[in-house]
Amino acid sequence: MKKIATFALLLTGLVMSSQTHAQTDKDKAKPASPPASVMQTTTSGTAISIKYCQPSVRGRTIGKDLEPMEGQVWRTGANEATVFEISKAVKINGKDLPAGKYGLFSLSGKDNWTIIFNKTWKQWGAFNYKEADDALRIQVPVKKAEPFAEQMTFTIDKSGVVTLVWGDNKVSFTVQ
Repeated sequence: MKKIATFALLLTGLVMSSQTHAQTDKDKAKPASPPASVMQTTTSGTAISIKYCQPSVRGRTIGKDLEPMEGQVWRTGANEATVFEISKAVKINGKDLPAGKYGLFSLSGKDNWTIIFNKTWKQWGAFNYKEADDALRIQVPVKKAEPFAEQMTFTIDKSGVVTLVWGDNKVSFTVQ
């Protein structure tokens, strides 16, 4: 009887340790929307950085199964709100924005997107977004992304053009 009890105890320990090991391996897996960042110092000397999480399309339809949904404020990424930071006061598409950190939100439309720079940059998603905290809103045309962007990505060029590509969507604005 002691041999059976000892064997059962050893077997239970072995099963539990393999489950713990499997859990550890799973935790090390790449997150569904990994963190990313892009930084650039423009030719005019403004440092621009964007910190965001990159959602992937994975066969879903943007605007139907996946954000952004038309007419709903989106965090312009996944997980925490996307953070847009500039080192000095600038003009974005000709409109003033003071130096600092901003939550970067957007409203998508068929032909145009509204890009929103919100004073509350440290928040999860858009659940606590308040329009009253907007520092700036700009309208930008949406163009067709070529090629299709499976993973949402921001780029910033030396001239200050910030571009977001996501699925078939491409939107840009200029920081001067």
